[in-house]
Amino acid sequence: MDTVAFVFSGQGAQYPGMGKELYDCSPAARAVFDRADAIRPGTAAQCFGGTPTELSITINTQPCMFCMDLAAAFSLQEAGITPRAAAGFSLGEMAALTFAQTFDFDAGFRFVCKRAAFMQAAAEKKAGAMVAVLKLNQEEVRSLCSKFENTYPVNYNCSGQTVVALAKDLQEDFCNAAHALGGRTVPLAVSGGFHSPFMDEASKQLQNELQNTEVKTPIIPVYANVTAMPYGNAADDIKATIAAQVNSPVYWQKTIENMISDGITTFIEVGAGKTLRGLIKKISPQVRVLNVENKMDLETVAKIQEELC
Repeated sequence: MDTVAFVFSGQGAQYPGMGKELYDCSPAARAVFDRADAIRPGTAAQCFGGTPTELSITINTQPCMFCMDLAAAFSLQEAGITPRAAAGFSLGEMAALTFAQTFDFDAGFRFVCKRAAFMQAAAEKKAGAMVAVLKLNQEEVRSLCSKFENTYPVNYNCSGQTVVALAKDLQEDFCNAAHALGGRTVPLAVSGGFHSPFMDEASKQLQNELQNTEVKTPIIPVYANVTAMPYGNAADDIKATIAAQVNSPVYWQKTIENMISDGITTFIEVGAGKTLRGLIKKISPQVRVLNVENKMDLETVAKIQEELC
């Protein structure tokens, strides 16, 4: 019997049409989109029929990805598969916390809409970008970043893949410098320099927003991007960690390594794409990694339910 964790997809994995098959085949998934539409009309339509450009705008991306993540998670739960732990990449952490009942759905969705608005506003004030650096180790990337102003390593994804947030006007020079060291660079489809000091103002706004938001201890361990450890029980600490997440690095590799050390043997990526599935396989080829983003995925995972429960 495997010990299962759900990992919730993050911003950048969105695509037109995401969630439509789950909406059509799963009452639990349908309930997610219907409830979101009652709060933010048009969310389902953006997921199912929005253009790539529309979906790449932060104030649209985050609510849509939140719904996609939870639609996949709740459809799996509906099929009888319940995780022992969870984590989420960036925006995905908000979905993980909502799944774990730290937020109720309405509060979680409203908070994500606010988070998206604050982050987009911060991005518009300070033009930032994000670039994945491949083939260089973490120390090489840190050293390279130190040679540029307003350039920060922010996503420690796996060995040989670190994402950097930087001022947009430095992107070309930074990429050329990374190439000169033997690295490869891939610009990310995001609209700002997230998880860096570019988001300091958004973090302060989220702290204020959370003062009037009820949070509860997660019913399953949820590993935080900021610490790579499970959230604690104290409401004030939970709120501080959530607010700090937007302007702090994501320690994804360490998160997965800690989850494996704590007994997780199977990871199921819930949400759009297979990005986290690929990263986890690079971090630990020995663990089982699956993903659910459509009807076929859901049916495939449901068939091995006895192994996963």
